[in-house]
Amino acid sequence: MTNRHNRRITLLCLFALSVLTMAMGPARQNRKRKSSDERVHLLHADRLYFNQWVNRDAQILVGDVRFEHDGMLMFCDSALFYQETNSFDAFGNVRMRQGDTLSLVGDVLYYDGLEQMARVRHNVVLKHKQTTLYTDSLDYDRMFELGYFINGGRLTDQDNQLTSDWGEYSPATREAVFNYNVRLVNPRPPKNPKSILTSDTLHYNTATGIAHAVGPSNMYNGDSHVYTEDGYYNTKADETYLLNRSQLLNQHRLLVGDSVCWNSKERIGKAFGHAVYTDSLNKAMFLGNYAMYNDSTGYAEAADSAVLIDYSQRDTLYAHADSFFLYTYYINTDSMYRMLHAYHHVRAYRVDLQAVCDSLVYDGRDSCATMYKDPIAWQMGQQLLGEKIVLWSNDSTLDSVYVINQALSVERVDSVHYNQVASNEMHCYFQDGEMKLTIADKNVYLNYYPFDDDSLMIGMNHTESSELRLFLQDRKVERIWMPAATGTIYPLPLIPPDRLYLQNFAWFDYIRPTDKDDIFHWRGKKGGTELKESVQREAPKQRLQNVRK
Repeated sequence: MTNRHNRRITLLCLFALSVLTMAMGPARQNRKRKSSDERVHLLHADRLYFNQWVNRDAQILVGDVRFEHDGMLMFCDSALFYQETNSFDAFGNVRMRQGDTLSLVGDVLYYDGLEQMARVRHNVVLKHKQTTLYTDSLDYDRMFELGYFINGGRLTDQDNQLTSDWGEYSPATREAVFNYNVRLVNPRPPKNPKSILTSDTLHYNTATGIAHAVGPSNMYNGDSHVYTEDGYYNTKADETYLLNRSQLLNQHRLLVGDSVCWNSKERIGKAFGHAVYTDSLNKAMFLGNYAMYNDSTGYAEAADSAVLIDYSQRDTLYAHADSFFLYTYYINTDSMYRMLHAYHHVRAYRVDLQAVCDSLVYDGRDSCATMYKDPIAWQMGQQLLGEKIVLWSNDSTLDSVYVINQALSVERVDSVHYNQVASNEMHCYFQDGEMKLTIADKNVYLNYYPFDDDSLMIGMNHTESSELRLFLQDRKVERIWMPAATGTIYPLPLIPPDRLYLQNFAWFDYIRPTDKDDIFHWRGKKGGTELKESVQREAPKQRLQNVRK
């Protein structure tokens, strides 16, 4: 029974030893240790004697004891010197010093000269240049220039303080590896911390001030919170570089990407590769392979397969462009407002509204979106186009539309017949998302197909006027008003082919986005159907010399 118990204890010890070996990191694994031929030299002791009853193998040294071994000086109050094994045990005011850069102090030292291993216990302080390591138990391997602890430690340098349960520090490389309950504070106490990093495993270089967090890690810097499982924190520049879908959260703004950069001083975050920027307060998102935002100014941008998603209302709006730019004015004041710029190949889809144009500007002050260069907007079976289109919304519901220059409204009746209105300018007004009134102004042309009570098409009304007002109910024309007009009503069989469509008629259904995924597929207008921008010339100004006195 006793032998079985002893075997269990032996197995447990071997398991614990293997765990400790793995925990100490790869720095000491797979290394061949060579015994030192250098002898430990006793330099001084006030008293030296032997006592076989105390220790028959040791020289007993008392008072101002000094040793030297391979360039390392060691001091203590008393010691047991084992000359045969080239080792000693030192007690009281233990100090080790190598050159001008490395010192190690403690209460007790067990030194093995053959293995070049120093085991320091109680009130241990390791100093190397401007780095100090505090712990209660430290093993310092002189052969590999590596000190490690397993009972908790604290490392400080000029800028930071690190604590953990297990860890190691190499004066040669100035690299520290901390494990379990790791906590990095920048700047170090007693200053108020700006950043606090907690991690499971942390690699820290005291020369560069760069910390590499491995495993689940969190960093807090003011209002910002970083979560990463593989990230680098430059404590000197106050910059963070994150990998593997790390997250950056600033209050209601979240930035995620394959890689994320965060500059705490400038409050600028950037994401690369499948980037997602979410503003939960305004219920909007930017997607793309690149996204950035400035937390101080409220500026944000997205590019490379960029998508804007607005989910603030019942129906979500999806918009794609080559690049998006979001500007915030008078930030953190009651007068704050935002403007969104979308440049090139803009395509937008919402269940009740679709749009295409080259570029777009949205002004948050009056919920106004202005579409430039060959803009087209669709709602249900209605198509609007012109040189410029301005849309106003109320709680993300279309409120009114203003079409400027070469305005054209087309409603498909069937595969051949279309209701058409063309004019210089056009205003459309909506209620609960449905068009209620259309006002066409200047050089108005109308092709309209009325129906009788039995829903049979009567013919085509072709009219020319200076102004037109269409009143609609349930998406049907209820009344038409014109101040003065000339026109003709053609029976269906007698419609002249040249009257069937207005001169600038175009039906761009092949361009229209069909769903949220179709916003990525840019389809331009067919050759010859692009609008040629009308040139508005000013009247010649009078010259003073031409004015008669």
